[in-house]
Amino acid sequence: MNVKSPEDHYGFQMGTERKLARWDKIVEYFWHLDTLPTVKVWELGKTTEGNPFLLAAISSPENIADLDKIREGCWTLAHPKGVPDDRIKDIIENGKTAVSMTMSVHASEIGGTQGSSELAYTVATSTDADIANIRENTVFLLVPSSNPDGNIKVVNWYNKYLGTEFEGTSTPYLYHKYVGHDNNRDAFHISQVESKHLTKFLYEWYPQAQIDHHHQGSYASRFTIPPHMDPLYDEVDPLVWTEQQLYGGAMIMELEAQGKTGIETQASYPADGGPYWDEAPIAHGICGMLTESASAKLATPIYVHKQQVEPSRRGRPETRVQMNYPHPWNGGWWKLRDVVEQQKIASIAILKTAAKFRARILSNMHMKAKRQIKRGQTEAPYAFIFHPEQHDTLAAIELMEKLSLADVQFHVSIGEFSYDEVKYPAGTHVVFTDQVCRPYILKLLRETHYHDGPHSRTRDNTPLSPYDFSTDNLTEFMRVKVVEAVKPLKGDFEKVDINYPEGGVEDSTEGYILDGRLNYSYAAVNSLLEKGVTVHRILEPVGELPVGAFYIPPQEKDITKHLEAATKVHHVSFSKVEAANFKTKPVEAIKVGVYQRYRGGNMDEGWTRWVLEQYGFKYETIMDETIKEGKLEDYDVIIIPNDDRRMILGKEKDIEEYYKKRRPKSVPTKYPPEYLSGIGDEGAKKLKEFTEAGGTLLLFGKSCDLAIEDFKLPVINSLKDVKSKDFHCPGSTLKINIDAESPLAYGVAEDTLLLFRGYPAFQLKQTTNNEDYRIVVSYPEERMKVSGWLIGEKYLTNKAALIEARTGNGRVILYGFSPQLRAITTATFKFLFNALWG
Repeated sequence: MNVKSPEDHYGFQMGTERKLARWDKIVEYFWHLDTLPTVKVWELGKTTEGNPFLLAAISSPENIADLDKIREGCWTLAHPKGVPDDRIKDIIENGKTAVSMTMSVHASEIGGTQGSSELAYTVATSTDADIANIRENTVFLLVPSSNPDGNIKVVNWYNKYLGTEFEGTSTPYLYHKYVGHDNNRDAFHISQVESKHLTKFLYEWYPQAQIDHHHQGSYASRFTIPPHMDPLYDEVDPLVWTEQQLYGGAMIMELEAQGKTGIETQASYPADGGPYWDEAPIAHGICGMLTESASAKLATPIYVHKQQVEPSRRGRPETRVQMNYPHPWNGGWWKLRDVVEQQKIASIAILKTAAKFRARILSNMHMKAKRQIKRGQTEAPYAFIFHPEQHDTLAAIELMEKLSLADVQFHVSIGEFSYDEVKYPAGTHVVFTDQVCRPYILKLLRETHYHDGPHSRTRDNTPLSPYDFSTDNLTEFMRVKVVEAVKPLKGDFEKVDINYPEGGVEDSTEGYILDGRLNYSYAAVNSLLEKGVTVHRILEPVGELPVGAFYIPPQEKDITKHLEAATKVHHVSFSKVEAANFKTKPVEAIKVGVYQRYRGGNMDEGWTRWVLEQYGFKYETIMDETIKEGKLEDYDVIIIPNDDRRMILGKEKDIEEYYKKRRPKSVPTKYPPEYLSGIGDEGAKKLKEFTEAGGTLLLFGKSCDLAIEDFKLPVINSLKDVKSKDFHCPGSTLKINIDAESPLAYGVAEDTLLLFRGYPAFQLKQTTNNEDYRIVVSYPEERMKVSGWLIGEKYLTNKAALIEARTGNGRVILYGFSPQLRAITTATFKFLFNALWG
């Protein structure tokens, strides 16, 4: 059957200078390819902004007709419990390998999505013997864009300024509505719609290899490919690392043979297991891999001199010939077409390898699964028990649901069982570690301590931060109580799906009580306030409930339907009140503004919006002019998310200093004048006036410098000038002391942990009005680290992490952390939520 080439469809070759394909045209082309017998396309669902999210399978016509059977075979190899040996043997001898590729999760890293049409067309139609062998022996699973909304934003922005001095600049706003560049930091918590699509397809298929194509800076190597570099996540099966070497060797050999230079391996990107779309599959036994291409200026070429090419951040200290950089690039023009070509060569090399070593790779997958299952049966930990008594019972269910989305299998006890002299009732949830995803389970549920060694230090002993956090323990981020079983469990257990409990409404004539320890109770209260239901906060303990529970008093109108609706959506229960003889305060919805800037946007601001929306808090976005003009009287609370003070103020000299400190050889992006964001000194003054007039200002993380530097609050950031050799805490969980009587701490668990990464720590100066400052959260004397990596604990000793300061008739609340960080720190959400009601 005749099918258009990409060049015929788009009117230009993929990667052509100053030409970009937009997602609607790409979708159109993939549905056109779907008419081929070698291609099957699915829409997995919609994106955050309602665009189609596609997956294409490319293989022989026979394999396309047999996709369900091939998928079932791949899944079975990774789940061999109870499968007869002859069935496994048949899959290995007659099954097909599956290779998935995800393109341009970071939308400004456009090469993957721009080249996806050409790659798909070549694999689907080429008569080359090697390509035909790929189709015969492998199913190629291609996600043309992991961020379609971002593609549209980037292409529209690029075309708008084509031919101007701003051609090729990055978008001045987030290229994902909520999370921007953090969309590949969501493979563990799986909060965004796109993450759910990727997770579902990956663990329904269990491809033996998964490749995520990215870009890196313009002055790095031309192409960074597997194998990744140390440190590795040591719970992963060694076959994953040896397969990376196999695929990486095939890639660099093909690239060199086809004249591509400047290729590096085993550099820059460690494989210690972050929440990415290459690393999460690795923890499931899938050979996850990442490539990083040098960037042009989107579709505009960039000229780079040889001397401007930099060594890698780690793993390649020089730009001269070395084993992991055998053919240095000599400089010159670098174009989007170069990116498309090298990614295509590398992708086909991977597919060739998967086809050529089909039986070996299928056998490896089975072996990796068997090994992990055996380790879970013979080595501690054997299981994790989800304690039936939780501070926030729904947070525990939420975590279990997240894990089950990623193929973690749960059991419940049929009857009572004992472990370590503690009895657990029937219905207790347990995760046994004899699963293919054992490394994933351990990473997210077990206390972890980052490897401090030669691979995590420079030659002068300066600590090298992990590529993301130094711990990914979701039980600590969400404060879910689990018990690590270091001895085998005895009892009867059955496999179970995870479902939220049904809430309920008890009969009552005196009103209802809602548990203030549950995050979902805040969402339920917001839904009731929106319906005009009166809600109060209880200012003292009631029965077993601590201070901060919610009271819904009897009301003139029948509110039963609103309560019942809240139970269905938010899974909460409304308990009857025997006698309302407790102190309360009305809960009032107030006007909230969230500050948003340009200059690339601020991911913490996007996450703030997402969390507020999930829990029903109404807000408005506030831009620079509103603040500078002082038009703030309509707001009760203003939130400034975690951001560098220099970026908030937006003074050009300070911006240059900011970039120089972060990346000494880089220069700030050049934006059109209307996107040179910043509130300036005038805006800072207006915010101060807003608080003195009675408003509440919430400052997260580094934005607290506004209060210290511009409001002149008597607060010192004790970490301001401390060197990283002396203090280093790259995403670690720390113990804290909490003033439980503060309304900001209502509902917060007393053993809540704080996820610390690059934040300030506060010391109050001595003043004549010390009573105006309340320390709500502080660090203990010592032994505060729970998981991660902490150097220089003494710099945090007794320092404050959350201060409520009275200023005039209002207040400034300094959060020395992001309470809503990436939507994963659900245990600290209430520190934010409690500040958002009158």
